[in-house]
Amino acid sequence: MSRPLDGLLVVSLEQAIAAPYCTRLLADQGARVIKVERPDGGDFARAYDTRARGLASHFVWTNRSKESLALDLKEERAVEGLKKILASADVFVQNLAPGAAARLGLGPGQLRADNPRLITCSISGYGRSGPDEKRKAYDLLIQAEAGFLSVTGTRDEMAKSGISIADISAGVTAYHSILSALIHRGRSGVGDNIEVSMLEAMAEWMGFPMYFAMDGAAPPQRNGAGHATIYPYGPYKTADGGVMLGLQNDREWTAFATDVLQRSDLAGDDRFKGNSGRANHRDVLEPVILATFSTLNTEEAIARLERAGIATARISDMAALWAHPQLAARQRWGEIGSPAGPLPALKPVSGDGWEPRLDPVPALGEHTETILAEFGLDSLFSTKDSA
Repeated sequence: MSRPLDGLLVVSLEQAIAAPYCTRLLADQGARVIKVERPDGGDFARAYDTRARGLASHFVWTNRSKESLALDLKEERAVEGLKKILASADVFVQNLAPGAAARLGLGPGQLRADNPRLITCSISGYGRSGPDEKRKAYDLLIQAEAGFLSVTGTRDEMAKSGISIADISAGVTAYHSILSALIHRGRSGVGDNIEVSMLEAMAEWMGFPMYFAMDGAAPPQRNGAGHATIYPYGPYKTADGGVMLGLQNDREWTAFATDVLQRSDLAGDDRFKGNSGRANHRDVLEPVILATFSTLNTEEAIARLERAGIATARISDMAALWAHPQLAARQRWGEIGSPAGPLPALKPVSGDGWEPRLDPVPALGEHTETILAEFGLDSLFSTKDSA
């Protein structure tokens, strides 16, 4: 069964999260991804932790279905070897420090002189040019610069995302931009250069709060796990845990007040008409909602909400997500190989006509000898010296 990106060769000089996530998404759809790593430790994300049965959790997540090529790019022969591989590649992705690729002779113009069809993609914190071009950029720092922290957390204290959301936004942006460039190359016959800035990718994802606060208007208030403008919307404690719920309109409010709170008098109260009316009277409604849910266990609360047609969800931890019955029922789990043995993996989204790849997470330098031989690089340097 063919996949959408079968036959494409992607070479990536990558580390951490953003670029590896981008190239893993390409690998999911069939692209061959050669991951170039330092021989002395490789991608530093390999050492973030040992929580995935001895392997790093971030690395396992973002690096399956790739081949690891260990090259010391401080050596001229290694750079020349990489250039030879790139001469027949379709895509080159890198997230080195700004200017580092060009200093190695791996800049976009330099590479496309030998391979006009090559699509190059650079991922950086702030982009090439501008006053912040050379600033160091980590996920949490970009969350701060992009305003994400200002709208996330409680009213008393900001909070970062529990996942690397700035890295992920950059990786997803790079992925769909590369797909667009591949479609454009199919029409034009020539490659292109893509620059993805973590700040710009995250700024795009911040569209709602930016427009909400445009022209000097007040920004959305931090509201914990609740919503800044929709009410009631968020988590509520039950007698034995908690439940998440959300209302969107007056019809749902009537059902919620009548069937869940069992307070039909609130349903017809003009103060609570429209979302703004309910939000402006949180101080009146919140004690009633809290008191009601405190008398119900989680299953009873969910049953009432579902009978009333109110959107609801359980508040899952990681163990519950691994065991989520919906994922199991839809057969969303597969298995990948790794240096630590078989590991479960969530299957990527695919069409009816193809199955996504779920190939192993590579050991550092696992494919070096095979790749060097394939591209005729044995005469340039020996595997033993380079890996």
